[in-house]
Order: sequence, then structure tokens, then C-alpha cells
Amino acid sequence: MDSRIPYDDYPVVFLPAYENPPAWIPPHERVYHPDYNNELTQFLPRIVTLKKPPGAQVIPDSDAHRAGLQEGDQVLAVNDVDFQDIEHSKAVEILKTAREISMRVRFFPYNYHRQKERTVH
Repeated sequence: MDSRIPYDDYPVVFLPAYENPPAWIPPHERVYHPDYNNELTQFLPRIVTLKKPPGAQVIPDSDAHRAGLQEGDQVLAVNDVDFQDIEHSKAVEILKTAREISMRVRFFPYNYHRQKERTVH
């Protein structure tokens, strides 16, 4: 008995377009080269404070955007409540009801996927 799955039953996976890597540059020249960003502080956690009316959304040029939130930010805590293992409904309740929000966030774009139907505002 053949236990292999027919080829047509495998899911289709779309890979991103291939991008050529930058040309090789000797290590001693990379510090000053624009193709090599050695600034790692962008990945450190930071505090963003927002004052908002109820129902405000995070959109470009909004108060949240001007306060420093950006796409790819991972929310670590809100008003001293750990958001790393919080239930979604509890997180939504905290974000919607608070008039002043102090968020501890970090830029972590590696597991960020934009989904229009589930975008958190």
C-alpha cells in the first residue's frame, strides 16, 4: 500500500521574490558603509505614552504613530500589564478602556504579518 500523499493534495506555498544580497564588503569597511546598519538600539524595548479618546485607531500620522509606534512593533506591556501571554479579549479591553496608555514595545518585524482583516489599531 502506498502511503504517500498525492502531489495535488499538498498546500501551495508562495515564497517572497528573491533579492540579491549586497556586494561583499571587507569587514573593516562595513562600519561606515550605508548597506550595513550596525545600529542595534532600534530593537531595544522603549516606552510609548498615549492619551486618547475612546475608540481611537493607530493609523499613519495619528497620535500613536507620532508617539513612536510603528508597524512591526511588538507590545510587551500596557500600563504595567504583561501583554506577552495575555488573552486577546483582555488585551482589547485594556486598550479600549484606558484613556492614557503607557506601552512597553520593541521593534520586532521578524514575526510580523500584516492581515487586513485582523489589523490591530
